[in-house]
Amino acid sequence: MPTVDSTNKQWLDLTVEEALEPDLPICDPHHHFWEFRHERDAHHYLLDDLLADINAGHNIVSTVFIECFAMYKKDGPEEMKPVGEVEFVNGIAAMSASGFYGDARIAAGIVGHADLTLGSTVGMVLDAQIAAGGGRYRGIRYIATFDPAGHMPPPRTNAPRQLFLDSTFREGFAELAPRNLSFEIWCFHPQIPEVTDLARAFPDTTIVLDHFGGPLGVGPYAGRQDEIFEEWKGYITELATCPNVVAKLGGINMDLNGFGWHERERPPSSQELMEATRRYYEHTIESFGVDRCMFESNFPVDIITCSYGVLWNSFKRLTKEYSADEKAALYHDTATRVYRL
Repeated sequence: MPTVDSTNKQWLDLTVEEALEPDLPICDPHHHFWEFRHERDAHHYLLDDLLADINAGHNIVSTVFIECFAMYKKDGPEEMKPVGEVEFVNGIAAMSASGFYGDARIAAGIVGHADLTLGSTVGMVLDAQIAAGGGRYRGIRYIATFDPAGHMPPPRTNAPRQLFLDSTFREGFAELAPRNLSFEIWCFHPQIPEVTDLARAFPDTTIVLDHFGGPLGVGPYAGRQDEIFEEWKGYITELATCPNVVAKLGGINMDLNGFGWHERERPPSSQELMEATRRYYEHTIESFGVDRCMFESNFPVDIITCSYGVLWNSFKRLTKEYSADEKAALYHDTATRVYRL
């Protein structure tokens, strides 16, 4: 049952399910914390909100925080402002590590943001974030969602077309591997070939593909689901040939994916979610293998579609016939290995 004080809570409460396989250990490798996000269904999502979600039936044993432009420093050099987000989240992680909030270790890994278009000077920012992370800092995420059709709004990073091919960006990217930091990508599906090029240029850097590489389903992409799936499928098959890339399974319940769940009279059941999206999950798992795939919640963003419990039930329905070892990898082991928890 959803417990977050979201604007669509009454609607979410129309679909309530008991947790399937409640003892299965889960590391949730993709969630956010924020405050004052009035453009979102969840205006705030802090420790108590996440705890209410993870304590609603599924066995979440650890989590990874992913940057979301939260609590940046108000003052100081522009390039250093993202350090404030790491400081903010590390404080929450320290609260969780006290044990007073339960056994789950919240934000055991922290992924921040740094502007790689600074070139090699971004190393100073990365070092400051490592220090602020208290041993929990694992890498950066870059939102580079660029829509060549011009329908989707530009990302807050103001990423231009073909950012991943830019020489100055790559100069900054080269600062990650010496610090054992990963690179997390949020892009749209037409950009996936650029991710493949980047991965091949930097084989020693772990790259995490968020949200299936953003298959679009709105605007000029609406009504073209099968065509877009086939295009996306080829891109994913090629990307999976890069051994340094791992894939997150989730984040496909946003409005931009075009399923329109938020426009229905009641939220989808876990069975409906699974059936509607299963081909994306199954092809990614087939391409990358379970040891390079991990389920993610993308909460509270995906609260636009379903509750936390229903979301994890949809994953468990998908993997009902998987072996114990396969489930262990997808729900826990891949994430804890990649993020060194």
